[in-house]
Amino acid sequence: MAKTIREAGSFLLLFGVVFLFSLSTRSLSFTPVDNYLIDCGSSANTTIDGRVFVADDRNSFDVIAPSDILASTSLNSLSSALYSTARVLTGPSSYSFSIQKQGYHWIRLYFFPFVAQNYNLKTAIFTVSAEKIVLLQDFQPPSDSSILKEYLINVTSDRLVLTFRPSIQSPLAFINAIEVISAPDELIHASARTVLPVGSFNTLSEQAFETMFRVNIGGPMVTPANDTLGRTWIPDQGFLLEKSTAKSKSFTGNLNYRRGGATQDTAPDAVYSTAEEMNSANVANTNFNITWNFTVDPNFTYFLRMHFCDIVSTALNLLYFNVYIGDWSASRDLDLSALTSSLASPYFIDFVTPVTDKSSSSMRVSIGPSSIPGVDPNAILNGLEIMKMNNSVGSLDGLFAANPSLVIGSKGKVGLILGLALGSSALVLLLILGLLFCKRRSMKLKKHQSKSWIPFSVNGANSHSTVSKFSNATTVSSGLNSSLGFRFSFAEIQEATNNFDENWVIGVGGFGKVYKGTLRDGTQVAVKRGNPRSQQGLTEFQTEIEMLSKFRHRHLVSLIGYCDERNEMILVYEYMANGTLKNHLYGSELPPLSWKQRLEICIGSARGLHYLHTGSAQGIIHRDVKSANILLDENLMAKVADFGLSKTGPDLDQTHVSTAVKGSFGYLDPEYFRRQQLTEKSDVYSFGVVMLEVLCARPVIDPTLPREKVNLAEWAMKWQKKGQLDQIIDLRLVGQISADSLRKFGETADKCLAEYGVDRPTMGDVLWNLEYALQLQETAMRSEPDEDSTNRIAELPLRITQLGASEENDEGREGYGSAGPADDLSDVSTSKVFSQLFSTEGR
Repeated sequence: MAKTIREAGSFLLLFGVVFLFSLSTRSLSFTPVDNYLIDCGSSANTTIDGRVFVADDRNSFDVIAPSDILASTSLNSLSSALYSTARVLTGPSSYSFSIQKQGYHWIRLYFFPFVAQNYNLKTAIFTVSAEKIVLLQDFQPPSDSSILKEYLINVTSDRLVLTFRPSIQSPLAFINAIEVISAPDELIHASARTVLPVGSFNTLSEQAFETMFRVNIGGPMVTPANDTLGRTWIPDQGFLLEKSTAKSKSFTGNLNYRRGGATQDTAPDAVYSTAEEMNSANVANTNFNITWNFTVDPNFTYFLRMHFCDIVSTALNLLYFNVYIGDWSASRDLDLSALTSSLASPYFIDFVTPVTDKSSSSMRVSIGPSSIPGVDPNAILNGLEIMKMNNSVGSLDGLFAANPSLVIGSKGKVGLILGLALGSSALVLLLILGLLFCKRRSMKLKKHQSKSWIPFSVNGANSHSTVSKFSNATTVSSGLNSSLGFRFSFAEIQEATNNFDENWVIGVGGFGKVYKGTLRDGTQVAVKRGNPRSQQGLTEFQTEIEMLSKFRHRHLVSLIGYCDERNEMILVYEYMANGTLKNHLYGSELPPLSWKQRLEICIGSARGLHYLHTGSAQGIIHRDVKSANILLDENLMAKVADFGLSKTGPDLDQTHVSTAVKGSFGYLDPEYFRRQQLTEKSDVYSFGVVMLEVLCARPVIDPTLPREKVNLAEWAMKWQKKGQLDQIIDLRLVGQISADSLRKFGETADKCLAEYGVDRPTMGDVLWNLEYALQLQETAMRSEPDEDSTNRIAELPLRITQLGASEENDEGREGYGSAGPADDLSDVSTSKVFSQLFSTEGR
């Protein structure tokens, strides 16, 4: 009962806030110079939320159409009266508006298809363009609901022409209502922050935008009547991944607007007076994020405006928090009071993302606590706008450029039109690729001047002489940790790699290029040179060094040293002669691996991960397990590599680590993705995907395949559940794999890919089952066809994987952290491990 009363009270408070601010926004409304509101297809004016939409009578605008067809419907379930009428367009048509003041204008298009007279608007497919920008390409509105499309276009002439072109498939277009309204000049600033690489985007004024989401975080819906620019703000509850992580906050005092900062046109008071903050009540571990997930169109760049107003603090400089966009850190240790010099002061930050991945239609925005010592964990967000930006061919919907001269008239012109369109697109793309190539070469020459890189040893480095077998130069130890390994001079690295000879490149990863090198004493090494434009930077560089300086294991790639001179970030590893596991599976001309070799590689990788998980009190979670991060030496022995994203595991009294999601598409643990709660079982999931990659020898995500085959894990598990995994294995393995070995391997992969981490095995169990699958394979190879392979398992030796076992002569074990006796288990064996087993079930 008390809870119900509190919820009712909260609702009334929020309603009161919106009502009060609606009064103030009306008195402060922005007055647009151009203000066209049209109820298309209507013969009378329509008033909506105090705004008058005029009849479609051409008095204040021009309509060019094959004929005047005004349609209407008597449906009573419409969300707005604007959707009850429409202008039907049976050929290329346009609305033309006189522009009194050039600059950004809102364009809002209303669509609701209905059946009227002789026209079924539900079959309409058409393209809409404005100011040489494609707004909609081959658009077919949803047949059972209304839709409002909103755009922000920079109009640079004295007329704005909206063009509608019916498609060939359905020569029919329509429009229910149109808004063309001037926007304030200061609404879009000249530049925004970029998150990959970190920097600035300085050509915002040249872009066109489509509104994807406008969200009032922590508050109710704000209607156009309560927004000075006629915008709609929707609640955030439907986008929260975990509603329990957030609690709503409202504010009834006066907001402190600053000169030159946010205004009531930026966002209404109702947005800045509500927020979501971290819900830390009854939570032992406050290291978690609040995350919102949005569905977006892939292959586009996005403009994000985040609205902040500190309505939770009682004094200045108490609130510090981090902001994330997808896998990227957008702002660290954000202190709003330092930026505004007051509390309850509206503030916004603009960001531009990289082009979104074509394999993903998801965009995540997260806020979480700062790691600054002594700061109470909290984070807030008041409002969020996500807008798509036009691509390189001037389109907000696909890769088709607007060309008013190409009017679809007869079928005979179709081939010419398509040919010209595709040819133009190809030419534009070639020009873009050429520019990018030239820019990349220029960036190489100027890389040493990059300002986005910080030397690793800037935090108080101390120089002292250190002699190593790899270097005869003086070593400078980092102020962060004097035991981080050998520090090479940049001159030594240049010498070892023949001045970074491109012919010596042996790989390219998220951090940068990898070169083969030879040190002065003849030791062959792999040199990973960081790319300043990479999304991985100082944190990953530091993490890699610290992790590999603590742990040594024959199935983990060894770090020899690093270099941080001249703002460079360079890591030097032992050389792995046979490259990545991925290259041996597909995409290269390397000879195929046998099934036994693949099993041994999986076993070696599992040993390395098992050691990471159990070799110290808290353990290490790799967080980026994939075939490209498993390297093979000259004997094809597997070693796990790339620890830049690794995290220390949870404390003994905790179950997980709360952190922003990082990893690689296709390998990412779905539970970790949903909850931002990282555990060792996240590595287990990724390793299960690697197992399927090993078995099927194909990419984990392949968008060129039919929909049901795109995702390897989903596709393979369907066959596994049917008991027909043998139907999709690498053709080069056909006839090599024993049925029992394949069954055990498939069952193990299936368990690794369980939806919930609690249902997945540990890496120790995975290792045990892989050893078992290898023994089953070897038994089948040694046995006659009529022999029962399971009766001979007890006779075969097996390397024991119990944590308490150790190797006597583990080279370099001492001095590498708290690894303890479990440092390397790879050479311990027993002949009796399977003596108790009489079936092929394993565990």
